[in-house]
Amino acid sequence: MKLHQGWRDFEVTPMPRSKSSSKKPLWIIFLVSLVCISLIVVYIYPPQQYSSCYLLSSKVCDHLEYWLPPVPARVLTDDELTARVVMRDILAMPTIPSKRHKIAFMFLTPASLPFEKLWEKFFLGNEERFSIYVHASREKPVHVSPLFIGQNIHSEKVSWGKISMVDAEKRLLANALQDTDNHHFVLLSESCIPLHNFDYVYNYLMETNISFVDSFVDPGPHGAGRYSEHMLPEIEKKDWRKGSQWFSIKRRHALLLLVDSFYYNKFKLYCKASMEGNKNCYADEHYVPTLLNMADPSGIANWSVTHVDWSEGKWHPKSYRAEHVTFDLLKNITTIDQIIHVTSDSKRTAMRKPCLWNGMRRPCYLFARKFCLDGLDNLMAILGNFTVF
Repeated sequence: MKLHQGWRDFEVTPMPRSKSSSKKPLWIIFLVSLVCISLIVVYIYPPQQYSSCYLLSSKVCDHLEYWLPPVPARVLTDDELTARVVMRDILAMPTIPSKRHKIAFMFLTPASLPFEKLWEKFFLGNEERFSIYVHASREKPVHVSPLFIGQNIHSEKVSWGKISMVDAEKRLLANALQDTDNHHFVLLSESCIPLHNFDYVYNYLMETNISFVDSFVDPGPHGAGRYSEHMLPEIEKKDWRKGSQWFSIKRRHALLLLVDSFYYNKFKLYCKASMEGNKNCYADEHYVPTLLNMADPSGIANWSVTHVDWSEGKWHPKSYRAEHVTFDLLKNITTIDQIIHVTSDSKRTAMRKPCLWNGMRRPCYLFARKFCLDGLDNLMAILGNFTVF
């Protein structure tokens, strides 16, 4: 073929098409094959936080799953299988028939209880609706209220931040569960005080089917940073939770905590001070929140009904001395209706959540800590007969 371009003629010879036409299908076949292989690999070995079909539409996934082999489930060990079966059956158990439904008040204290007289005022007239258990870890307590005499249980030494704290909680539960009339179990420290009268507390706890356990995700060094891969495969990092140890739980959850030894042993071995890389893990802040979140996430409220003030940003919460104990302080605590969790990472993110009781927004707290003994007179004068708030 000749082209005329200005004053010069030249001849253009067409390129043969046979080679290009043969290469194009090969590249397409190669790309399609590569995509298919990638999809098969993703299906069989999906990222841990996604399902096998996270890249595909539901229709494509349905067809793909039809001819691809199913992803084999992780084989549970005998102990893990036993633990899961026991937990499932405990959670499915019907409530034990009882003429009297009582609340077990379990005091975890180093020695004597400084606010016995205040608690005595709180309890008086309701003897058929409560039980008291005292775990004194350092010395035998001296009781000033007849309601507390004879309520001591066998106690062992407890060290802050050690698994012995969880051991003491289980010891209290074991004693309290012997009474089949106990349907709710409240863990309290020696610095705790009641904020409302007994009727208010009783109805708040008994008229709902959930347990009040503080449990939240903290991505920082004092939360997820305490997780150890030794917890795998039974406890994954996504299941790791943090929260206050001061719980208030239903009987089914109390039984579950008492019978568990499988997950408890994981925490005993791998959640302790300076366990690796000089990072500290405190079992009392993670064991109950993590276990109950894994076993029955919809059965816990994810907040504690015991107030404490961490606003000072120290290792321990704010202590209330006599000069701090005022009517306004107690009124402010009793009107708080949202829970705030602050992450321990550099962002210090404040996560806010309303306190929902049976679907209704209600004040969060029934108790408060840490109050010092010198504030007893002020507390007795303000709370009086517990009808102030």
